[in-house]
Amino acid sequence: MALKVLSALDLARTQFYHFKAIIITGMGLFTDAYDLFSIPLVMRFIGRIFYEKRAQPDKYVTPPMVVSIMAAIALVGTVIGQAVFGRLGDLVGRRRVYGIALMIMVLSSIGCGFSVCTTRSCVLVSLGLFRFILGFGVGGDYPLSATIMSEYANKRTRGCFIAAVFSMQGFGILVASVVTMVVCAIFNRAAKGAPKDPTPKEADIAWRLILMLGAIPAGLTFYWRMKMPETPRYTALVERNIIQAAMDMENVMEVPMSQIVEDELLPPSPLPYPLLSKQFFRLHGRDLFSCCFTWFLVDIVFYSSNFFQSRIYLEENGDKNVYQDVFEAAKLQAIIALCSTIPGYFFSVYFIDKVGRVKIQMMGFSLMALVFLVLGITYDNYRDVELNDLKNKTSFLVLYGLTFFFANFGPNTTTFIVPAGLFPARFRSTCHGISGAIGKVGAIIGSVGFVWASDGEKTRGMTVSLILIILAGVCLLGMAITFFFTHETMGRSLEENENDD
Repeated sequence: MALKVLSALDLARTQFYHFKAIIITGMGLFTDAYDLFSIPLVMRFIGRIFYEKRAQPDKYVTPPMVVSIMAAIALVGTVIGQAVFGRLGDLVGRRRVYGIALMIMVLSSIGCGFSVCTTRSCVLVSLGLFRFILGFGVGGDYPLSATIMSEYANKRTRGCFIAAVFSMQGFGILVASVVTMVVCAIFNRAAKGAPKDPTPKEADIAWRLILMLGAIPAGLTFYWRMKMPETPRYTALVERNIIQAAMDMENVMEVPMSQIVEDELLPPSPLPYPLLSKQFFRLHGRDLFSCCFTWFLVDIVFYSSNFFQSRIYLEENGDKNVYQDVFEAAKLQAIIALCSTIPGYFFSVYFIDKVGRVKIQMMGFSLMALVFLVLGITYDNYRDVELNDLKNKTSFLVLYGLTFFFANFGPNTTTFIVPAGLFPARFRSTCHGISGAIGKVGAIIGSVGFVWASDGEKTRGMTVSLILIILAGVCLLGMAITFFFTHETMGRSLEENENDD
């Protein structure tokens, strides 16, 4: 039978609590992006501090193997965290484990900055350990944030609200860049601009400070996360406690109890089938396949591009001190975020409930494929231009920025949204966690594979050109899977997915 409390949620007008929930749930994604995308900038510090004595042209450059491992180790933690917390979110409740994931992120961010010692091997091992723990917490935040926002939203604007939560990732990337620039500017000024030593000993403090500052936004929202009640949908449909669901909804939403009290209570009932059973795969296998592999494919592309964008078009600057070098890298990352990444998120927020998830996902994949193909074919021409040929370099940056725009106004956002509205309440967090975990396996492949493939200046042009063309093919495959397997969820009640029979 249709429950009044759930119908009221679907039809509720947009109100203050929705926006409050966006900030509370979105701050985890903000912290996720800050921490995961600050590591390329920190690796430039590491290269300057601990690899200063390498021979040219490798002087000041962190070895690609080290960069790959440091980038991938947090993603490995994310894979595990998504699977574990996703399942816990369905077994014991979204709220009960939500604060744990956030606290892990806060403490591990601080731990990344301390990294206990100062010798190269010890710092790298310690940093890697804390980044793995950080990734575990970040992974837990993905399914819980998406599911909580999905279950509080109304069906008319559900996609918009979840996209708004996910858009906090773009601001995390931007703030990571800005904070790095500010820290570098302060330390550079304290060093009087051009010290005799291009890598002052204080630089070892700068990168640690950048990483620890990532704990502040998450820490500020911990109290409000703990005050959030369990979602009415989980309480009503999984715990079968209709009275508590109505009371929770009355407390946080402007809906009178008279509109949501039930005439009769639901009797307890056993689950009709378990997770990953034959019946589960018969009813939801296609949806799980499409969510997993579209997320897998887009993360190959997104993370290979985002983590190592500086290795494609940013030259090493041995004549600059460490602060000036990292400042320039951070500025470039900020420009990309501000001009293409964040606008892509905004377009998704605006159009997701007007155009639909499937159309936006197909459009994003197809236009990314087109841009990557053009970049791959013309890449050698861009690399051959003189450094002062701003026309060609600018056109390259514009094209490359479009890949981020259409990723975020496309599959990078929609793959986060679709699983949160496609599965029954008792499996929703788990299936989102599984989808995200498979996606982060793609992120590991993209980030690690790309940095290895682009190693070596003599072959970098040919290698990167081939990689860009391969990424275009990956996007086309994602478009095909979307077309044949992904169901549209725009405008549908979540409870439609409860009608399994």
